[in-house]
Amino acid sequence: MSSIDIDVQTQFIPEQSRPEEDLYVFAYTVTIENRGHKAAQLLRRHWVITDFNQKVMEVQGDGVIGEQPRLMPGESFTYTSGTTLETDVGTMKGTYTMQTDSGQQFDAHIHEFVLSIPQTQVH
Repeated sequence: MSSIDIDVQTQFIPEQSRPEEDLYVFAYTVTIENRGHKAAQLLRRHWVITDFNQKVMEVQGDGVIGEQPRLMPGESFTYTSGTTLETDVGTMKGTYTMQTDSGQQFDAHIHEFVLSIPQTQVH
């Protein structure tokens, strides 16, 4: 089975946010790296997004940003997407369903990460 590493960097987007309307916009940049010995293609995504009020939103679909990248061993793919929250702090986690060239499917887990406006302390 392939070994997929996933790194996520987040950024608050103040110019698109409207805190007075409980709208906070965040961008996240994901780098997916194939550290295994077989090619693997990203088929589907599943995100679980939770705001500070424990409101949960799930997002599922084919690929990412309209693509289903196929990564050879040692290759990586980076993309940026975004989400909105009703609070200034939240979390995201999820999985990418991957498939090897032989048809074997597996989930690459995306560890939970924090979305937060600057100066917000998370305890």
